[in-house]
Amino acid sequence: MSDLPQVILFDIDGTLLSTGGAGMKAFYSAIENNYPAQLKKCGGSLTLDMAGSTDSGLVIEIFAALGIEDSATERESFFAEYLQCLKNNLSDPSYTGSLMPGISELLDRLSYEANNGKLILGLLTGNIFAGAALKLKKYRVDEYFFFGAYGDDHHDRNELGPIALKRGGSYHKLELTGAPVTVIGDTPKDIYCARAMGAQAVAVSSGSISHQELANYDPDLLFKDFTDYEDAYRRICLG
Repeated sequence: MSDLPQVILFDIDGTLLSTGGAGMKAFYSAIENNYPAQLKKCGGSLTLDMAGSTDSGLVIEIFAALGIEDSATERESFFAEYLQCLKNNLSDPSYTGSLMPGISELLDRLSYEANNGKLILGLLTGNIFAGAALKLKKYRVDEYFFFGAYGDDHHDRNELGPIALKRGGSYHKLELTGAPVTVIGDTPKDIYCARAMGAQAVAVSSGSISHQELANYDPDLLFKDFTDYEDAYRRICLG
């Protein structure tokens, strides 16, 4: 059994919080604002499968659909527009976002253990770093997270786990190779990501994917939400 602390990596959208559609709308607004002519040629709209995707992966998909050459400059331009739209939307009261049920209490419980050296909390999210920071600050959970892996680190979510562990090790001045790792998310892609790094896969059906559909992917643990946060803590951390 490892003497290293358990590393718990949280997804953001659908797991920690919902922006009430502010994030999704910001993405589509950035497409409309930056590429109106190309969008018109494609029939005026695009449909994106955002659940569990990385922002970089979505941009690759968008550029391919619109016939736009993928480059660092083009990505920078797109994400600058996206972040401005996201800032505007997060300050718009018509988007009624919130933390997911039980998340505030669960984070407090986990943070208590983290302060005692038993756990390490981090992020593993498809959001780009700046977008993640805006969302976490808006819903006042930024204080719990000091490192993570993000959608601008790699377009493939399955590549983000080792990045998160490396950053967690650097932040906490620990070698985390061999540490027990848990990935918590609300989509099949989160489960796949956990499997890719040999982590415990914890799924929660608080997002857009149904409880039964998530069950079909055989996560190690499956919750409807974290309302019973003490039960969630015991099952996730104590086995």
